[in-house]
Amino acid sequence: MSNELTAKYWESRYQAQDTPWDIGYSSPPLLHYLQQLEDRDTRILIPGAGHAYEAVWLHQQGFRRVYVCDWAPSAFEYLDAKAPDFPQLHKWAKDFFALDAKVDLILEQTFFCALPPERREDYAQKAADLLTEEGRLAGLLFAQPFEHEGPPFGGTEEEYRRLFATNFELLQMHTAPDSIAPRAGRELFFELRPK
Repeated sequence: MSNELTAKYWESRYQAQDTPWDIGYSSPPLLHYLQQLEDRDTRILIPGAGHAYEAVWLHQQGFRRVYVCDWAPSAFEYLDAKAPDFPQLHKWAKDFFALDAKVDLILEQTFFCALPPERREDYAQKAADLLTEEGRLAGLLFAQPFEHEGPPFGGTEEEYRRLFATNFELLQMHTAPDSIAPRAGRELFFELRPK
């Protein structure tokens, strides 16, 4: 399966509305984290943004430096409908690994778990490269491996700690207390700072 995870693959999933990972609203742990942000000039990147519920919320709260990245242009239709004044130049229908930008926060929701595990070290390096010196990588990771072939691809806290240790200082990683019911006890909230 992993060799099929291309722009065409993801676009076909959105075209077919085959997006079972999409809960239809902002994930509570992410929203709780975002509600603590005070600086409306924070440059925020949401990779694999999908329908970009968090980007819609941030935009509605006055954050004007939010960027969304997804291989599937169809994913942005919800964002276009809910936030028609969201800047077109902030919607990047391209490969995350090809981005050339600097941001203060990368918000992780379901992008990492959609990547084949062999790309995880690349993800950690690219995220570190995209962040400013005082930037943060924060969000959710699945707290268990999966028996089925992904995506999504799961993992363990120990794996994640080892993976990110090269590029990041760990600020927090714990079971998310406010996950949606089907994911309760199965998600880790994490926050990292580049070394």
